[in-house]
Amino acid sequence: MYIRRSITDILKRRAKNSRCILLTGPRQIGKSTLLKKTYPDVKYYTFDDKLLLTSATDDPKLFMRNLPKPSVLDEVQYAKELFPYIKMECDKDDRYENYYLTGSQSIKLIEKAQESLAGRVSILELQGLSMREIKGVSFNKHFVPTEEYINEREKEIKPYDNIWKIIHRGSYPELYVTEREWVDFYSSYVRTYLERDIRDEIGLRDELTFTRFLTAAAARTGQLLNYANLSEEVGVTQATIKNWLSVLEKTGIIYILEPYYSSHLTRSVKTPKIYFRDTGLACYLSRWNSCEALEHSAVAGNMFETFVINEIIKSYINEGLDYRFSVFYYRGKDKKKVRQNGETVETENEIDLILEENGILYPIEIKKSANPTKSMADAFDVLDKDVDKQRGTGVILCLYDNKLFLKEDLVVLPIEYL
Repeated sequence: MYIRRSITDILKRRAKNSRCILLTGPRQIGKSTLLKKTYPDVKYYTFDDKLLLTSATDDPKLFMRNLPKPSVLDEVQYAKELFPYIKMECDKDDRYENYYLTGSQSIKLIEKAQESLAGRVSILELQGLSMREIKGVSFNKHFVPTEEYINEREKEIKPYDNIWKIIHRGSYPELYVTEREWVDFYSSYVRTYLERDIRDEIGLRDELTFTRFLTAAAARTGQLLNYANLSEEVGVTQATIKNWLSVLEKTGIIYILEPYYSSHLTRSVKTPKIYFRDTGLACYLSRWNSCEALEHSAVAGNMFETFVINEIIKSYINEGLDYRFSVFYYRGKDKKKVRQNGETVETENEIDLILEENGILYPIEIKKSANPTKSMADAFDVLDKDVDKQRGTGVILCLYDNKLFLKEDLVVLPIEYL
């Protein structure tokens, strides 16, 4: 069984206009499977094969001369010595689609590729299965709550039932195309991750401490990133925590969501937030062993928020777009007063997500509630202070089952609109 990936058409189009393709993403996310299914007749080489890796690193020039064109080179981060010779081979003739490269360690790999293959490589990112892919939705435009997007998305709405089961299961393809047990998959994944991606990267000697760090980080998904707090809980220095978080980020385990601020928003908090890329992995590490327990837990709100933000990011990725300068959150230092259950209480002045596009800011509130109210969007007004930008339609993304306009510029959208 194979679930067709939404990025397939983008991959084909980019390949036809590039000397080579680099497909990045976390381990076991489906990079090599995507290339094998898309290009079944192309010769495939993986540097997980130690003998092949030795051949490539001992004499990279000879190795490249013996490769047919096109070829798939999987886990190319292990053979960085090849990049200058890939460049030379790409420059030999005026052909496209020479090589399809994949790699798991995104940041360093991308830097190396951009340095060595400037103007020759097209870089695409692959993440876990999106809800659109799981449910067989062919619509493939990034989420932005314009009237045009909402009208187009409505034409292909499918119910996202069993949502907590999917949040708990996670988004790794193997869990959807095989009958492998959840605990077995994630325990093996963590063990492989520690042994293959981490040990050499940070000179890991104490796996127990690092595993404790993974657990502590997973428990904080959807929260402000507090280095001191993590340092105290794990028992290592803040410098070590920052280094380890950097490794998690570049190997695709976490995403750091940057705050939105401008010269007009002087009371904004500048601390980023941490999100695990896969909710299933976050559940495994933080010991939520069933979807029922997760749904009724104290972390359900943060896990639901993590899921929604990942879905939005995947919608950018699967359209081949760079989301890093379009996705933010906002928190102000001032508290806001709201009415809850007949009482006035102080709450954080926060916007869960802000999407910026064409000079317009789209504020989004993410709630696992099925009872949305206008007060959930009270913080959106703060964006009016940024006179350099225009505020677009605000959204409450939640488990309500219908689209509902609460105001002219505020709409409730079920998560099926993602």
